Amino acid sequence: MKLTFYGAAEQVTGSNFLLESGGAKILVDCGLYQGNRFCEEQNFKPLPYDPKSISAVFVTHSHIDHIGLLPKLKKAGFAGTVYSSEPTRDFSEYLLLDSEHILLEEAMHLKQMPLYDVRTIEELMAHWKGVKYHMPVTTGPFVVTFFDAGHILGSSFLLIEAEDRRIIFSGDVGNSPAPIIGNRESFDLGAEYCVMEATYGDRVHEEVAERREMLEDAIEDTVKSGGTLMIPAFAMERTQDLLFELNELIEHGRIPRVPVFLDSPLAIKLTGVYQKYQNYFSGGGDRHVHVDASLFKFPSLKMTFTTEESKTINDVKPPKIIIAGAGMSNAGRILHHEKRYLSDPKSTLLVVGYQAEGSLGRRILDGAPTVRILGEEVPVRAKIKTISGYSAHADAPQLLEWLSHMRASLRQVFLVHSEPPASGALAQKIQDELAVRARPAIQGETVELA
Repeated sequence: MKLTFYGAAEQVTGSNFLLESGGAKILVDCGLYQGNRFCEEQNFKPLPYDPKSISAVFVTHSHIDHIGLLPKLKKAGFAGTVYSSEPTRDFSEYLLLDSEHILLEEAMHLKQMPLYDVRTIEELMAHWKGVKYHMPVTTGPFVVTFFDAGHILGSSFLLIEAEDRRIIFSGDVGNSPAPIIGNRESFDLGAEYCVMEATYGDRVHEEVAERREMLEDAIEDTVKSGGTLMIPAFAMERTQDLLFELNELIEHGRIPRVPVFLDSPLAIKLTGVYQKYQNYFSGGGDRHVHVDASLFKFPSLKMTFTTEESKTINDVKPPKIIIAGAGMSNAGRILHHEKRYLSDPKSTLLVVGYQAEGSLGRRILDGAPTVRILGEEVPVRAKIKTISGYSAHADAPQLLEWLSHMRASLRQVFLVHSEPPASGALAQKIQDELAVRARPAIQGETVELA
């Protein structure tokens, strides 16, 4: 069995791995490269393999950096089946359709032909099957089983068996327990190899209680100064977790009842998927959380679907809270709010997710005095705060704990979805604490899984 790293090696984004056995080829993920823009120029380059030769794609979860090039794969001749968990399939359709118009704008900016259109997405979805956790799927010599990764609703890590070898693809390992979906799975599956994410391989997140206090403090400080609290957030999971926390804080009288705007039509659509798959979450371990439309209807919350509704947020005087996409400030409605309020020293930008190197969010987080937003130079005078505990990614101790259950059989761990400092630090910890060989994967390399 051969494994080639075509994405997410030596970088966080663009998940794409090729497995070959007995002449058969499958992919794990086929994601978009994202950095300082929603879509990087390398996404327009030809795929590094013949799409017609791929018999199936197995998707770990529905974030765009894991699924964003699937329509391109389909357009280029892929005629096989895409497999994922059931929620991932439903989420992916919404997310791909939402990204299509952004990608069209990116193509125009880069003077490239569009990657795909709505019709291609429809053709892709017609060949996409949702499967249940723990139910093996066989394609050619490969047997693939999905397990709950606890990252976002429906996220999976995969056990792939072929040629008497077992390899695990972690996907993105969840920061457990999550407020809504609960705990990730972790146990010994007898695998010899593991391809594991290392996004936060050199960091430790805040505890749940601490992150809630930090959110409360950020709100209180911004309200006291009379400013606007901006929270760039991914439409799925991060937004729902924040709304859950805000609802709790408001209900218990821990924060003032200021206007809260959810400026993300996509986030509202994705809530319907949450309602459909309530059997996939457990409420963070200590109690069951019933997630339904009421989560989006607590007092002081206003949803802004249309562009016209979004613009009315400007008419509401601070203090106020705005949650909007995209999570790394590389696209979406958050750009308009940042353009308006980043220059205001009374306001706050609260970063609650990973910011890829080169992204606008990363530049702001790294202390850029000015940033260019929508063609305009904007001075950064607002307070910049971060809460890593809201990340859906496991931190270094959690990654080690997840991997420790497999240490008896593991021969090699390949670290992906990480910048070099984090993957290097985690590789050393795995070798020191678990006595398992580990190293960062190299982009484009092929390894024999003998």
